[in-house]
Amino acid sequence: MVDYGGVMVEPTLAQVRALIDELWPEAYAEAWDSVGLTAGDPTERVTSVLLAVDPVDDVIAEAEETGADVLLTHHPLLLRGITSVASDTLKGGQLTRLVRAGIAHIAAHTNADSQLGGVSDALIETLGVPVEGPLVQTAGAPDGVGIGRWGDREPTTVRALAETLAKVLPATVTGVRIAGDPDAEVRRVAVCGGAGDGLFDSVREVGADVYITSDLRHHPATEARDTAHRGAGLPHLIDISHWAAESLWLDRAAELLGEVAAQRGWNLRVRVSTRRTDAWTLRIAQED
Repeated sequence: MVDYGGVMVEPTLAQVRALIDELWPEAYAEAWDSVGLTAGDPTERVTSVLLAVDPVDDVIAEAEETGADVLLTHHPLLLRGITSVASDTLKGGQLTRLVRAGIAHIAAHTNADSQLGGVSDALIETLGVPVEGPLVQTAGAPDGVGIGRWGDREPTTVRALAETLAKVLPATVTGVRIAGDPDAEVRRVAVCGGAGDGLFDSVREVGADVYITSDLRHHPATEARDTAHRGAGLPHLIDISHWAAESLWLDRAAELLGEVAAQRGWNLRVRVSTRRTDAWTLRIAQED
């Protein structure tokens, strides 16, 4: 820890935002994204940061209950345009609640996806896959920074990968789903934390045997399983919960943020949300 004469410094929101930008540069975000500071006074002092995937009502309540000064979420609070921040609207109500509680909000979305050690790295590393590179390199960024990850591992099966994911991911009612042959042998693995059904061309370009992502829709999934383009039935698909996949990043992000803050002599408490923000709460099994 940096020696500041034995005095721990309370950083300003501007300093905390600048550190977050160093760790997950806003310049690495996709052009359509909305990252960085959403609400808060840059001159205010900060002593506590809460990390979460989603800036939903329950997480905002947790930030209030735990005395957080900053809510750092993966997903933006204002991703799509709005025309009102009236307190009786969804986004306006959330912003009003944050402002009244004196809680700033910062989003690290596709910049945290793209950055080395980010969301997709946390996902692929749970499967013992050394990263070869991103599925899509971010323009103007250092090599390796980009959306998705891929790499080769010892031969295994689609089923074995899915079973590993079922163990390491937080449990959700939607579980882990396979499209393809569960017992097929695979070596090359591609992943994208979050919704990745727009990356199938890149998945094919790297020659992945299996692709792991979230929110797979019917048409993209069935088209991806059309074997006409290669005749080999690839890639096999594994669909996992969006929230569960991205939640793997939170602990490593909190640890990194806390370590660097301590090195700077900051009195900054960093913790991870305990709230489960997966949207689905019940699955009713159907008989064959």
